[in-house]
Amino acid sequence: MPAIDPRPRVEDGPRVPAGATASPVDPAPARRGGRRRKLGAYVALTKPRIIELLLVTTVPTMVLAERGLPDLLLVLATLVGGTLAAGSANTLNCYLDRDIDKVMHRTSGRPLVTGAVTPREALTSGVLLGVASVLWLGLVVNWLAAGLALAAIAFYVVVYTLGLKRRTPQNIVWGGAAGCMPVLIGWAAVIGSLSWAPVVLFAVIFFWTPPHYWPLSLRYAEDYGRAGVPMLGVVADEAVVTRRVLVYSYVMVAVSLLLWPVAPTGWLYGALALVLGAAFLLEAHRLDRRARRGLRGRELGPMRLFHGSISYLTLLFVAIALDPLLLG
Repeated sequence: MPAIDPRPRVEDGPRVPAGATASPVDPAPARRGGRRRKLGAYVALTKPRIIELLLVTTVPTMVLAERGLPDLLLVLATLVGGTLAAGSANTLNCYLDRDIDKVMHRTSGRPLVTGAVTPREALTSGVLLGVASVLWLGLVVNWLAAGLALAAIAFYVVVYTLGLKRRTPQNIVWGGAAGCMPVLIGWAAVIGSLSWAPVVLFAVIFFWTPPHYWPLSLRYAEDYGRAGVPMLGVVADEAVVTRRVLVYSYVMVAVSLLLWPVAPTGWLYGALALVLGAAFLLEAHRLDRRARRGLRGRELGPMRLFHGSISYLTLLFVAIALDPLLLG
């Protein structure tokens, strides 16, 4: 008879004393962790940082429309609906662009690329968010705001993602119109109709989008080129891109000053719009000079204008909100 080794083998795990019952491993923490990761993946599909920037423009627009503080419940309801709408558009964009995201270093960590979410799950989530946003805004805010949200989703998904993004370097110019819709939604939520003031705000963001996004396309030109996306930074020389950035920047600043008589706003907004516009144009000129000197890649420093453009838009809309609150 072979001898029995009393020592526990590694694969046997810890020994259980005689008469004791082994306690089963509780699977609940693992399930909870899995659910949190799944929820985080769904949230990542909505591109929360982009949504933050869109909502930054909504609240000041509502303050301007009210000429003071609007009803806080209305503001909250509008922000919820706007978040759902933007989340829907971004999720559907991730679903349609998953082949591009797979080959781009900048987007290689997105949930559809890593497999954290399946294409079917992403499509279902995007559609449900869109339906929820329209119904929420229609039933809680008003149907004009709901219709504008639906138009924004459709434009971003159908016109930009499916129609323009892979076909023309002007993709971001016209596709950026979807990102201008929150100001119309915010104004409609308060007033129930539209006027020239929200149209001017729409135009500010419309002309802001190319100077904001084209520097990013310069920074990630190799990424976009590998994916076959004809962003302007891929198909044009750096000096051409920065010259167009300058043109759109001047138009943007001019349109921002047009809000002064149209809204109308007071001296506070006018002064801040002038200062912020001058700072933006100064940085745009610096980028153009570096490009004309032949600097490329990191030496060109396009991300300075990219990050600066976010600060510009945020502070401009802070000025839009402060003007009626402080000057009445």
